[in-house]
Amino acid sequence: MSAGSGGGSRTNSGPAEDLLIELDRDAGVPLHRQIEASIRASIRAGRLRAGASLPPTRALAAGLGVSRGVVVEAYQQLTAEGYLASRSGGYTQVAASMPAAAEAGATAPGARPPARGVFKVDFGYGRTDVSQFPRAAWLRSVRTVLTTTPNDRFAYLDGRGVPELHEALCDYLNRVRGTSAVPGDMVICGGYGQGIALLIQVLVQRGARRIALEDPSSNDDARVLAAAAGLDVVGIPVGPDGVRVDALHRADADAVVLTPSHQWPTGGVLSAAARAEVIRWAERRGAIVIEDDYDAEYRYDRSPVGAMQGLAPDHVVYCGTASKTLAPGLRLGWLVAPPHLVADVAAAKVLADRGSPVIDQLTFADFLARGEFDRHLRRMRPVYRRRRDALLDALRTHLPDLRPAGIAAGQHVVAWLPPGLDETAVVTAAARHGLGIHGVGPYRIAGTGPGGLIFGYAILGEAAIAEGIALLARAVREVRGS
Repeated sequence: MSAGSGGGSRTNSGPAEDLLIELDRDAGVPLHRQIEASIRASIRAGRLRAGASLPPTRALAAGLGVSRGVVVEAYQQLTAEGYLASRSGGYTQVAASMPAAAEAGATAPGARPPARGVFKVDFGYGRTDVSQFPRAAWLRSVRTVLTTTPNDRFAYLDGRGVPELHEALCDYLNRVRGTSAVPGDMVICGGYGQGIALLIQVLVQRGARRIALEDPSSNDDARVLAAAAGLDVVGIPVGPDGVRVDALHRADADAVVLTPSHQWPTGGVLSAAARAEVIRWAERRGAIVIEDDYDAEYRYDRSPVGAMQGLAPDHVVYCGTASKTLAPGLRLGWLVAPPHLVADVAAAKVLADRGSPVIDQLTFADFLARGEFDRHLRRMRPVYRRRRDALLDALRTHLPDLRPAGIAAGQHVVAWLPPGLDETAVVTAAARHGLGIHGVGPYRIAGTGPGGLIFGYAILGEAAIAEGIALLARAVREVRGS
């Protein structure tokens, strides 16, 4: 029966010119999973070619007789898997490059895990829900910029970026994050990745030999860039409340990279006493503290934690980004640097790319000044909180001996494994069951510490989160049984 037609049949399908989907309401399989499976199969079989447009979620939902949220969840999961891609204007299309197709059925024990992108559920970290990007508000700011900006703003600027964004960001950061930022100390960059690269370049030019990183910490930015620049990299152990300052004193480092407001990945918050001791260390050594404030805007069960930069603006470089709050594709980041570093960082930015795109900077400045950024964050906090709560509820139900940590803020949770449960074995078994998840081990510098799992929940709906934890419980039972 065609979608939208009457009758009492328990099967709905959309007309060919829209999207052919069969829904069996008696199958006991969630409707969004049936939609996912149908679209996935059509893409793999070549019936939906790369670049083909899919019906809007509202239209497809009406045709299939389901709620729009069911279709949205299906589209989001297929986008996360790499089968679909969102396009400007709100269109969803088949992605230009397809993930490798997984073989039907369960993977045999000991077989190679499926490639990333073909998991049933993927708890990959570091992703924000870009489907929630505030397109209408952003478009209003774009129009304002294009109709009111003086001509000279579109010429070459210095490496620091446009003054309008400096002022708007300083107003926001000083109000919300407790920084002591002034417009003259700000450099706009292409996200945190470029920002940390510029800082490492300047530090090396100034004679730095060694950089300290939290252990564990991300291994795809500062760690790789510092090693490539010839710096010695030393790991500083992280405890429940963030980096251990006693170990920092022994590190003989010229700079340290910290995530003090929500340590990545353990979620600890550096105490006031520890922050003061880190600053005393920097003052005694003439060292630099690089503060990566990557997701502090998302907090759920605690009061705001101010930025370290506000305590010692002459020794702390504050790094912020729109990647976790709006969308990583914007490539918008900012550094608030000590005055003696600003000129060198701006010069490095000019050499890197002649400056970040002016229209994007001015748009973000208007977006901030209008209060749209604050409104977006207020709208997204309860969304992410519900997803976090779904994750914690599922862990309590299916895996009560896993110990969640860092749950009060951010877009991910770490769960420590009980003694005797091997992290690598669990991750491998989870992949065989169609679940994508990362262990803490690969992000350790010294290579030692308790086993743990990193759950990124930002792009997953509550139903997908529950399904993922059920898959993980099966994997854990398999590991324990073996």
